[in-house]
Formats: sequence, structure tokens, C-alpha cells
Amino acid sequence: MPTILVTNDDGVYSPGLLALTQRLRNIGRVMVLAPERNWSASSHAKTMQQPVRVHPVVLQDGSEAFATTGSPTDCVALAAAGVLDAVPDLVVSGINAGHNMGIDISYSGTVACAKEAAVKRIPGIAMSTVHPLEVDFDIRVLLEKTAEIAARISRVVLARGLPPDTLLNVNVPGAEPDAIKGMHITRMGHRRYDADEVIERTDPYGVPYYWLGGSRPQDVLDDGTDVGAVANGYVSVTPITLDMTAYGFLDALREWKLE
Repeated sequence: MPTILVTNDDGVYSPGLLALTQRLRNIGRVMVLAPERNWSASSHAKTMQQPVRVHPVVLQDGSEAFATTGSPTDCVALAAAGVLDAVPDLVVSGINAGHNMGIDISYSGTVACAKEAAVKRIPGIAMSTVHPLEVDFDIRVLLEKTAEIAARISRVVLARGLPPDTLLNVNVPGAEPDAIKGMHITRMGHRRYDADEVIERTDPYGVPYYWLGGSRPQDVLDDGTDVGAVANGYVSVTPITLDMTAYGFLDALREWKLE
């Protein structure tokens, strides 16, 4: 059976990680290694200046997992190095509490885990759905549906592989499972955080400190994008490449005569 690493950026005790772990056990041997705390919006942070520790934990269903003091991408790097006594054939990250679409992929620790897998030449899939506070139904049914979708995609990826330096970013609409209309292959869409606010406060010693506020994103609902698909009730599956070259700008840049 294939070996699948399940990880995330919400922490090892996240309900989304548990749902994903339970479903993927049907298709392979599942190893769980996740951060011991929440690392949301950590992007591709790696621990370089201090040691990283790994210790066993027990998930809510009584199964064994491992937690680390390190970042989400540390989890993938550790597993790829054989710390759990097996190198994964597939990395599945999530299920993130909140969508990761458009520019979110630059911030997301969930997506960064799949990126790190691609760096290590291991197929990687990032799974995300709506935040629990944004729904008025039992989020567990949506997590189970999202985990089912993850298993379906994982089977195909294990059979067919992914191109080098490529990962899949999957977002599931925040709707009851029966209301999800299907699946679309998409490109990265557009969402903006123009209204991010900085809140200044003062500690008991009179020293100012700041909260970086997180306003709701402004989405552009273009057809064919992850943002548009999810808004219209479809699961979006977006192939992401590690090659971030702006190929369309190369010729124009050469005209600047910088060389």
C-alpha cells in the first residue's frame, strides 16, 4: 500500500486533519505529522536557527500521530528525510479551516506543505474548505465530504503522478454536501485584501504593539478560476507550479536593456 503523509497548518488536533486521516486510511498507510500549534498564514516558513522536536500524540479517535515544534513545511521535510521510518509516496495537507484561493496561496501554510512536497519530488495536494464560523450547519459533514474528495483525487494522483515541480490546490465550497455541484479544473483567481487594518494598542508598560487585522477578501468571480468556481458551488482543482517566472514579461523586460 502507498504511504501517505497527512499534515496541516492548523495544528495536529484540528478536526480537518482528523477527517482527512480517517478517510485516507482506506487507500494507504497514513502517517500523521503536524505542528503542535496553529501556523496559519505562515507560508513556507522553515526552522533554521533552532532544533526541531518530534513527539507522539493521540488523536481524538485514539490513533497515533506525531506533532512537531516546527513549521508546517518542517513536517514535510522531516517526513521526506525518513524521520517516521518511511518516506511518503504522497503528501496531503489540510483540511484547512478557510479557503486558500488566489493570492492566499502565497500566505498559506497548507499550500506550502504541498509545495515542500513538490520540492522533495513527492506529489502534494492541499485541501481547504470554508471556516467553521462561516456556516450554519454541522461542519463535520462538510469535512467528511472534503475528505472523500481528497481520497478520490489522491487515488488518481497515486496512479498517474504529477509533473515535476507541480502540486494540486483543492478548495471545496462552504455548502452542505448535497449542494456541491461538481468539480472544475481551474486557474488561480483574484482576491484582494485592500482593507487590511493595523490596530495599535498599548501594553501595561506604555509600549505600543500592533494587531494586523484580517478583513474579508474582495473576490473577483471570473469564470475558470478557483474563486469563481467555489463561489458558484463547485470544487476547484488548481495545478500550481513552483516556477514563478513571469514568462509573459520576459520579452518586455529584455527591451529595458538591463543586460
